[in-house]
Amino acid sequence: MENKQIQQLIKAATEQLAYSYAPYSRFCVGAALLAKNGMLFTGCNIENAAYTPSNCAERTAFFKAVSEGVKEFSAICVVGGKDGELTEYTPPCGVCRQVMMEFCDPEEFEIILAVDTEQYRIFRLKELLPLGFGPDNL
Repeated sequence: MENKQIQQLIKAATEQLAYSYAPYSRFCVGAALLAKNGMLFTGCNIENAAYTPSNCAERTAFFKAVSEGVKEFSAICVVGGKDGELTEYTPPCGVCRQVMMEFCDPEEFEIILAVDTEQYRIFRLKELLPLGFGPDNL
């Protein structure tokens, strides 16, 4: 992935922090998902007082894309921090990793974790979900 694309994803994910609804944990998360066709889908985390109905930023982005007919993806950037202040990497939770497994090739799909445009790490899905269970297992 080109540095310019990485920077765009980090910027788009960071902008989503402003839309995060996290009144309980105050941990805001933003995501920017790049489809193979070049479209960009963003998401933020949305909490709920009952906790279980909460939705992560990554899944928000994936569900927006799928609801618009897009099901092939190249990369996602995830950022997060208490009160929206980015201080450390924010890896996707297990449920989000499983959603990624449903739609992405674990050998190719890139997950960018960033604190800012200069401080980021890139992982392949297979690194964050080794031996993942997906459609090919059925």
